[in-house]
Amino acid sequence: MTHPQQLPSLVYADRRGEIKDFPGLAMAGRSNRWFFKPRLDELIALPDGSDLFVLPGRLPIGIDPASGEPALLDYCPDDPNEGIQAVAAFMAPAHTAVYSAAFEKINPDVKHLPLFAYTAVGWGEGRFWVSAFRSDPDTRQDLAGLNLDLIKKKTTLKLKKFPHNRLVQHLGKCSLVYGCPAARNFFLGRYEAPLPTSPVCNARCVGCISLQPSGRCPSTQDRIGFVPSPEEIAEIALSHLGRVSQGVVSFGQGCEGEPLLQADTLEKSIRLIRKKTGRGTINLNSNSSLPDAVERLAAAGLDSLRVSLNSSRKGCHTLYYRPQGFNFKNVLESILVMKKAGRFVSLNYFILPGFTDDPDEFAALCDLIDLYRPDLLQLRNLNMDPDWYFATVQHPAGKVPMGIPTWLARLKKRFPDLRFGYFNPPLRN
Repeated sequence: MTHPQQLPSLVYADRRGEIKDFPGLAMAGRSNRWFFKPRLDELIALPDGSDLFVLPGRLPIGIDPASGEPALLDYCPDDPNEGIQAVAAFMAPAHTAVYSAAFEKINPDVKHLPLFAYTAVGWGEGRFWVSAFRSDPDTRQDLAGLNLDLIKKKTTLKLKKFPHNRLVQHLGKCSLVYGCPAARNFFLGRYEAPLPTSPVCNARCVGCISLQPSGRCPSTQDRIGFVPSPEEIAEIALSHLGRVSQGVVSFGQGCEGEPLLQADTLEKSIRLIRKKTGRGTINLNSNSSLPDAVERLAAAGLDSLRVSLNSSRKGCHTLYYRPQGFNFKNVLESILVMKKAGRFVSLNYFILPGFTDDPDEFAALCDLIDLYRPDLLQLRNLNMDPDWYFATVQHPAGKVPMGIPTWLARLKKRFPDLRFGYFNPPLRN
């Protein structure tokens, strides 16, 4: 993997949103309230398929090359009378942040940032660099090789092939309007296909990407508005698993609520699928709030469960998920249910520098892994304004973070059998 020869310079945006670099300061990385000078081996070229975001109401922070200390850039170098804004990268899938973008709010009341992840980015040697690493070699959502014309053509053809299947029609919008990588893969006939089912949820996640209260930052996509029938679900799953080697179909998508609330529908659809084929992996992405429902689905033929977790600590989990009728203990019970059934369990562990690698959070995660023995840790960047998140979970900035690379290295050493990645893995042909 390529790293820069020297530390890239700070990037910023002017009032019009034009992104520029400022060689007078090197890029910095943020981890909670601390600002760091990234090591060269913590930097990779901006991955294809990533985006750059301007951060309104936020001033960029860089590293003074003379002192090595953080320095605020509060004026536009081209025109001191013009405004200046910080810049962050939203990385392509399968990449995990080492540092967040370094900035300071102009005032405490500035609006929350939209629901994306904000990774530190700099400029040097003719390209952008981000403080991150590739966390999964799987190329299922890589932009390289994607032909947008082919996606449109195949999506349109399949929409015509299944005119009465409401779920196919919903996924068509996900593919053509939102550019959802999972929906695109379904229409391309490869990898993992999504099976959204639930228009409702039993949590009120502060960073929910499919439903936000009026007046707050908007959700990034529309939530499904109906519950598909078991037959509609099975029709999609069978068409996918029947032609995709090591295919995966997954309940629980960004465009829905909590699929366990539709356990009857899921159970019937899984039985319909498994009645027709033993091929492929049936997976559930879930908040894992209803262990009795998980037990039923495992008995029906569910192969794997991905448990969404922002934290291994009950208090932080509750403050973020704001559960309605369940608690953190229920989540852990669902893991036990799947492990008892001999099924595969992943933790969809939201990564935010300064929280994930906090020493207390690390200790709690180690305790959870010791007790419940998940099979895989998926390193997914938290899509949320960092300041908003820290305030939400009431996380004190008391202990200096370990650093994401150190955090990961210690986990790998302590748990040599634990797998690490980004995607739901195929478990059968």
